Amino acid sequence: MHHPQEPPSGIHPLLAGRFSPYRFDPSTVVDDHALGLLLEAVRWAPSAGNSQPWGFFTSRPGELEHDRVLPHLAPSSARWATDASLLVVTLTRRHVDDTQLLYSEFADYDLGQAIAHMTVQAQAMGLAAHQFRAFDLEGLTKELDPNPGWAIVSMVAVGKAVGGAPEGRARHSVAHLRSAPWSPVE
Repeated sequence: MHHPQEPPSGIHPLLAGRFSPYRFDPSTVVDDHALGLLLEAVRWAPSAGNSQPWGFFTSRPGELEHDRVLPHLAPSSARWATDASLLVVTLTRRHVDDTQLLYSEFADYDLGQAIAHMTVQAQAMGLAAHQFRAFDLEGLTKELDPNPGWAIVSMVAVGKAVGGAPEGRARHSVAHLRSAPWSPVE
């Protein structure tokens, strides 16, 4: 792993400063305007054939939707995600209408791009985002009951991070990124 103290010059500060916090300030509020901006960032994300195969279930503390999501968090994520100002359940549409035909082999990839846009927008607003999968997928799917063809993929906690990025945050080198698929298994 590569342990840079400073990212290379030229990388945008919003990207260089991004990290996935494990502590959020529970007093921070993501109001309707801020939520709208986060979802606008998603709306402008690229997708295969402009299919935009993503959907979101948003919940904030004090909302009934939040009470529906919280019981499905795994203990490992409940320790920190419950203090986030916003929990977003991410979904992708993999099928067409009521058939089992694949909608897009890129649906999950496209959802990832949409979440990346949300993450950068959150950074620009002084917030942080932490995408995670530590929750009861079957229970949450039953609870939210998405339409046929839609699948829950992950959740994103958004809020004001408490503290900064951990010291010595490891990142693979660019050389590793370019060679890993062809290198012998370590």
